[in-house]
Amino acid sequence: MLTFPLVHRRPRRRHTGRRATAGLLTAVLLSGGLALAPGAAAAPSAADPAAATTPVRVNQAGYLPDGPKRATVVTAATQPLTWQLRTASGALAASGRTVVRGTDAASGEATHGADFSAYRRTGQGYVLVVDGWSSAPFDIRADLYDGLRTDAMAFFYHQRSGTPIEASLVGPAYARPAGHVGVAPNQGDTKVPCQAGVCDYTQDVRGGWYDAGDHGKYVVNGGISVWLLVDSFARAKRAGTASALGDSTLRIPERGNDVPDVLDEARWELDFLMRMQVPDGKPYAGMAFHKIHDAAWTGIPTRPDQDPQPRELHRPSTAATLNLAATAAQCARVFRPYDSAYAKRCLSVARTAWTAAKANPAVYAPESDSTGGGPYNDTQVTDDFYWAATELYAATGERAYRDAVTTSPWHTSADALTPTGFNWADTAALGRLTLATVPNGLPASDIRRVRASVTAAADGHLATMAGQGYAVPIPATGYVWGSNSQVTNNAIVVATAYALTGRQRYRAGVLESMDYLLGRNTMDLSYVTGYGDTYARNQHHRFWANQYDASLPNPPAGSLAGGPNSGLQDPVAQEYLTGCSPAACYIDDIGSYSTNEVTINWNAPLAWLAAFAAERCPPRD
Repeated sequence: MLTFPLVHRRPRRRHTGRRATAGLLTAVLLSGGLALAPGAAAAPSAADPAAATTPVRVNQAGYLPDGPKRATVVTAATQPLTWQLRTASGALAASGRTVVRGTDAASGEATHGADFSAYRRTGQGYVLVVDGWSSAPFDIRADLYDGLRTDAMAFFYHQRSGTPIEASLVGPAYARPAGHVGVAPNQGDTKVPCQAGVCDYTQDVRGGWYDAGDHGKYVVNGGISVWLLVDSFARAKRAGTASALGDSTLRIPERGNDVPDVLDEARWELDFLMRMQVPDGKPYAGMAFHKIHDAAWTGIPTRPDQDPQPRELHRPSTAATLNLAATAAQCARVFRPYDSAYAKRCLSVARTAWTAAKANPAVYAPESDSTGGGPYNDTQVTDDFYWAATELYAATGERAYRDAVTTSPWHTSADALTPTGFNWADTAALGRLTLATVPNGLPASDIRRVRASVTAAADGHLATMAGQGYAVPIPATGYVWGSNSQVTNNAIVVATAYALTGRQRYRAGVLESMDYLLGRNTMDLSYVTGYGDTYARNQHHRFWANQYDASLPNPPAGSLAGGPNSGLQDPVAQEYLTGCSPAACYIDDIGSYSTNEVTINWNAPLAWLAAFAAERCPPRD
């Protein structure tokens, strides 16, 4: 989640949705009936997919037959209204009455709720009709999330650095030559010098994933992202559903090698993270360089292989070193059944990084280091020490790491799991989730307390959802840069509570969180490219830049936009969104990097949740 100077802007194009009701909408407020709430996003732009076209807001992709099926209706009516669920042919499938919810704090809209969860038949093209207004069409089917499970994970292959992206795997529109391998005009990532004064040697830091819409690679953002991918597989393995993430389930070059594809994808990033470790015999040996990126910002569009900028390593940091320790230790634990030699290497790297971080506990990335890449500055690293210690303890069972866990203030802190969610700068929750789910040698009373903290946090998220018109697991104050990742990360906490208890209310909370991302929101828009009737398609990216260059593609299916950000931290947002309600501070414009970027740490939790939602599991209550 970075800030980028815009080199140029071109006129934005209007997108017309397929919705049959779109042409019927007007700005007329019908007294006592439905209305489109006024929103600052109603500006002429490529964000017109984000301009609400019906007051009946649903998950535009659809619903699971055995899951919750709820919609939000924007209306000033003070009495319940009749809703009708109709099939694609127009036949009445179910009906009922809305529940008056009042004003939703985040959107400022007066809302009703419609609940058709009791309907469990399957089909395509359903619409929900309320007072003459129709929702976007949606499906009800058991395999609803199968495609998203694959597409959200495929995002990472698209973002690979140092390898060609093959047309046979992604199609010709998304194929591209390898980026940053030293072929002109690239200067390559195999012999990257440090910034002046940082080191006097070069380092091979090829590979890994491009972080976001730029060409930078950042250890702290790569850390949480790769952790989530590996954890997604580990969770599925515990649930007995790992085959869906196994070998040959993704379109990647490594398919067919007897290693689960999600681990193959994670390894591409893990190898890069380990290459970022300072070599033996050098100052700060064992620590990790904080980041590697261009010396200056490139413009949009710039395909990775066409980037002419010099590349630079930036000073090591304690936070990056602990991210390396945590993810390499997780690698040692999860990869062991599939590649014991690689797992052993990961553990060696993790131990070395831990020792180096202990010796250098307060080396921070400077906030001012923001030319050519984001600073990712973080001066609170006790949470990173806790996370790294939990992963090393889970991997080894050794007393020294257990003591580091139990003596950390984060081990008993209520702040490890917060209402606004974990992120790259707040990682204590990752350690808490590992201790709650991975067998370990802590006393039974300690494990019960850790697990209870997870379910208590999940209950808090459910309570937050219950008090809102759109059932979002973040408070009205939580619409910050990357708010959609806060939604997904909190939903992971709720999903973990389901794994620990089997209580259906937690699964329902996860699925309703997906409803928000896929269209049940004040924008009446799916934030996931390719999913829903109207979806984000102009996310900030230097190659997926169709809005600026028609010869280039839009983001591939399964790409998650950052989402509403009330901070309005880019010129496009400031131009079009001033005065917006927090949940409406979004515009589908390539220039709005503060609301509409894509990043690995936003797609990683989406992939985690899509895999969870796609599972066919019997109720456990």
